[in-house]
Amino acid sequence: MPHEVTTEWLKQQTGWMIQKPNTITIQGLYLKELTPIVDGRGEVTELWSEKWMSEGVIVPKHIYQSATDFGVVKCWHLHEKHTDQFTVTRGKLQVSLVDIREDSPTFKHVNTVLLGTLKPRYLRIPLGVMHGWKSLAEPETLVVNLQSEVYDAADEFKFPWDCVLQEVWQPMNG
Repeated sequence: MPHEVTTEWLKQQTGWMIQKPNTITIQGLYLKELTPIVDGRGEVTELWSEKWMSEGVIVPKHIYQSATDFGVVKCWHLHEKHTDQFTVTRGKLQVSLVDIREDSPTFKHVNTVLLGTLKPRYLRIPLGVMHGWKSLAEPETLVVNLQSEVYDAADEFKFPWDCVLQEVWQPMNG
């Protein structure tokens, strides 16, 4: 359970199965490619549609936009009650996800997903999957989060960004 996870427990874990970027292995993780409609006046990109509910998208009860400055890592955290569903409306974002659900068949899988203006996607993160992100675009990246529940600070279980898996953050040169 997320409320039982501690930084000490995370540091004791070994055997993380880090996947190649944009490889989805974590059970319950949902990634939808978004298609901008472009014409001579500009472009339109759907961010949420009721018709997507048949694919597993959840009706949001709380929607907000946040900005993350270039190079900033916001993480690690997880939730017991609300499901994060988000997309990037400007910039580029690396989202790193870690399955720490001990009863999951993908326990200890680590996925990274890139979202951005040039690769518009919609990401739904299952309950109990630890996640965070890093802005890879200057001056900032804008994220629209369509949470399944109204924000509740008691459902934010946070850990230091560098307590585990520091090696997953881009860019990796070489």
